[in-house]
Amino acid sequence: MGKAAKRKRKVAAPSAAKGPVKSAMAMVRSNPFEVKINKQKFSILGRKTKNDVGLPGVSRSKAIKKRTQTLLKEYKEREKSNVFKDKRFGEYNTKISPEEKMIRRFALERQQNYGKKNIYNLNEDEELTHYGQSLAEIEKLNDIVDSDSDTEERGTLSAELTAAHFGGGGGLLRKKASSGQQDEEEEKPKSRKELIEEMIAKSKQEKQERQTRRESTLELTEKLDNDWKEIQALMYHKTPKSERKDKEAEKPKPDEYDMIVRELGFEMKAKPSERMKTEEELAKEEQARLQKLEADRLRRMHGIDEQANKKKPSHVSADDLADGFILDTDDRRLLSYKDGKINIENEEEEEKDEEEEEEEKGGKEDNESEEESEEESANEDEEDVAADSHSDLESDLESEEEAAENKEQKKHKTNENELENMEELDQKMEAAKSELPYTFAVPESCETFKSLLTGRTVDEQLIILERIQKCNHPSLAVGNKAKLEKLVGFLLEYIGDLATLDLPELQTIDKLVLPLYNLCQMFPEATSDSIKFILRDAAHDMDEVIEVKGRATLPGLDTLIYLKITSLLFPTSDFWHPVVTPAFMYMSQLLTKCRITTLQDVIKGLFICCLFLEYVSLSRRFVPELINFLLGVLHISLPKKQAQGYTVVHPFTPVGKNLELLLVCDKKDLESWQKQNLPLSVVTRLKEASKTEINHIRLSCLALCFDLIKKCAALYESLPSFHEIMHPVRVLLTQHVPVNEYPEQMQEWYHSALKELENKVKHYTPLICEKKKPVPLKQYTPKIVKVLEFGRKQGGSKKEQERKQLIHRHKRELKGAIREIRKDNQFLARLQLSEIMERDSARKRKVKELLGSLATQEGEWKAMKRKKGKN
Repeated sequence: MGKAAKRKRKVAAPSAAKGPVKSAMAMVRSNPFEVKINKQKFSILGRKTKNDVGLPGVSRSKAIKKRTQTLLKEYKEREKSNVFKDKRFGEYNTKISPEEKMIRRFALERQQNYGKKNIYNLNEDEELTHYGQSLAEIEKLNDIVDSDSDTEERGTLSAELTAAHFGGGGGLLRKKASSGQQDEEEEKPKSRKELIEEMIAKSKQEKQERQTRRESTLELTEKLDNDWKEIQALMYHKTPKSERKDKEAEKPKPDEYDMIVRELGFEMKAKPSERMKTEEELAKEEQARLQKLEADRLRRMHGIDEQANKKKPSHVSADDLADGFILDTDDRRLLSYKDGKINIENEEEEEKDEEEEEEEKGGKEDNESEEESEEESANEDEEDVAADSHSDLESDLESEEEAAENKEQKKHKTNENELENMEELDQKMEAAKSELPYTFAVPESCETFKSLLTGRTVDEQLIILERIQKCNHPSLAVGNKAKLEKLVGFLLEYIGDLATLDLPELQTIDKLVLPLYNLCQMFPEATSDSIKFILRDAAHDMDEVIEVKGRATLPGLDTLIYLKITSLLFPTSDFWHPVVTPAFMYMSQLLTKCRITTLQDVIKGLFICCLFLEYVSLSRRFVPELINFLLGVLHISLPKKQAQGYTVVHPFTPVGKNLELLLVCDKKDLESWQKQNLPLSVVTRLKEASKTEINHIRLSCLALCFDLIKKCAALYESLPSFHEIMHPVRVLLTQHVPVNEYPEQMQEWYHSALKELENKVKHYTPLICEKKKPVPLKQYTPKIVKVLEFGRKQGGSKKEQERKQLIHRHKRELKGAIREIRKDNQFLARLQLSEIMERDSARKRKVKELLGSLATQEGEWKAMKRKKGKN
């Protein structure tokens, strides 16, 4: 017990394995999720708790490390009395430098080895041999034989040659010498020249033998083929048709499965398709295609024909011997190098000059050939006339007149053809001028961009924008990305200009949204920055007007279109978006801060309400400004006396000048009104509209308000406070709106909206805080009183308490010592078992090696015995 306690104290010393424990603790502390906490059921005052927080694997590794440092050393040194001492010179002397240590050690080593006999040094007088021959003679390479004979079977080497090259260098000489010793012991070995001559003679003899064997085999095969042809006619027997039919009838019909398998065998196999091209490759191909089309258009515009550029074949007579070339000119060129490469530029320039000269000559030759053909035809006519000179004078005159007429007809036809060609060229040139160019550069300013698109149709504008994007794709050049990012701002400004015209081109704007969307997909940051800049300017202008005048008006048509484009380009269902969220806030400010004074303001406000519903269709976000504005629109459609029982929020007022904006009193206009959509372009045409048209627009606005109320009811039905939110609208619809005065279509819209409001079931009750704290119910659980248990730890005198503490400590130390001894025994048992297993494995390995060597010896002995038996 004393030794175990000492060992335990030794293990518990802080100096032992202090570094590894710290590193292990640091490793474990890096992951706080692996810390194990031992919780106590009851906290006892005055008791010191140990091991509240445990680190996995640290205590076990510490214990094993300490045992290896203490117990393992004792176990290995249990039967040893010697001690290992380091006697190297100056190993622990820090005053001596490492170089001095090395020099002194080397000197001591030389002193120790001095005077010893050189037992293992070889005698220089002795001659080294290899297979009975001296290495000095082998190094002279006298016995190497080269094979210069060309044999038909290349790659095969004779036995003598392989022995000379791969048998140690002197195998051939050794073989010849041994054979000579058997016949004549005193005969000298042959020289190198004689050996080479013998080898050449043997190789020629082998070649001749191979040739004779080949010829004999060819003769035999020919003879066998001839004999087989004679026998084959006798062996062949043709079966009659009746037997064939019987055999075919006996054959089983193929199964359906076999038929399907055969059909699958004849089916076409799938061929690998071409790989998908990258965006850069597609852009390059499109740019090359447009550049080619633009070059063709420019050529047609300038009146240059492709066929005119082609070389026309010059007229060659049948008697031409093609011997008109001249050999005086020297066409040879001197080689010239530039920067280490052949200079090809001069050659290319000369070739171009030659081609141009040939084209000019070809054009001159064409004109000359035409003139020559005309002269030849005239000469032929004259010759015919001369030949027929013996005819009458009348026939001569007629032939001359006919020749002149033919000549005039030919000239007239050539003139007509030239005129037709000129007209066709003019038409092609005009058509090419009227065509759009196929390549466009990105405009550097907004003015150039507007001048490029103004005066064009919608389709032409779309084509221009598409070609600008394709010809200036970001992957084609470095600066194209910045240029196209500017194009986004130019396009937005152009859309704003179209919206601010007296007659806004809404259809053109609708078509231009598609290229704007494509640019937004390519450059989202630039598009978002430009739209945020536009919205920021609009909000800033509205704030300035409110500060100066105290009230603001709704913005123009261009700002409304920008808000619509924002919903098309960016996602509106996000909780927060860098573009949509500012647009959302700006629209809510428009519905609350801008006064409604005219019918145009009502139309713009309803358009903003439609945009709100579009923004919120997926997220179902509640917009109180939307409900308040619809309530105000219903309010301005009623007469002044009926505005009671509900409250109106800004920008609408219960009393003022701008009431009754949507009130229609003319019965004829009420009866003639028909259900129709309310286009946004109506805002610019109200000044020119008649009274009836204005009344119809008012009724259309009211119908749109009913439709929006219906959509809001369907959208916000799941809100807990839905009935409270829509209560003012329901009161106004049921108590104040004069339904009977409206036409039938308007009544249908009204009833559908009211039905949508009233049919919604009240799903949730609003949460209300209770005024008093709820009184808990009486419970009939028994009251538990803690009873003190008098036992072994009962209080006593001071000596008795100290004695009990000592007994308790003794028991705890005894248990700890027994546990440590048990662990030490387990550790030693594991070591002993590992040693036994190593010894057993080494013994098995040695036994296997011995058995293997014995088996090889036995096999060699049996092989030698067999050879002796054969001999």
